[in-house]
Amino acid sequence: MDLPPVIENMLWACAFILACIAFYRFGLPWFKRFDQANVARIEQQARDKSDANAHFRHALDVANEQVEEVQEIKTGAITHYLFEAQVFTTRDETEEMRAQRVGVVARRFYEELPAALAGATERGRMSARERASQRWKRTIH
Repeated sequence: MDLPPVIENMLWACAFILACIAFYRFGLPWFKRFDQANVARIEQQARDKSDANAHFRHALDVANEQVEEVQEIKTGAITHYLFEAQVFTTRDETEEMRAQRVGVVARRFYEELPAALAGATERGRMSARERASQRWKRTIH
């Protein structure tokens, strides 16, 4: 269909306006939420600098990310909850097991920390790349 150039330009302008409206409706709220999350993260980091217990919170946050979420399974009218291949009947019981698992993961980090720090003094403060290049130089000559 061959449209006159004026009509074609008008249709392109309408499409551009609709795209702008869609961006304003859906894109801007996403950017605002993203910006709010970044501002909250930066403020938390500033508070953590003066908080002596911030490393505990950070270790728990990292452990929380590493432990799988509780899954809800519905079979007819009955709801079961799955966590680490175990089925539980109540959500509270499942969340308690998950919290214990998060604690175990965070505790393991602190148990392994002295060995990791001792290993850093043994190998020096070189990066992994620097250590690898030194080993490579020794094998060539």
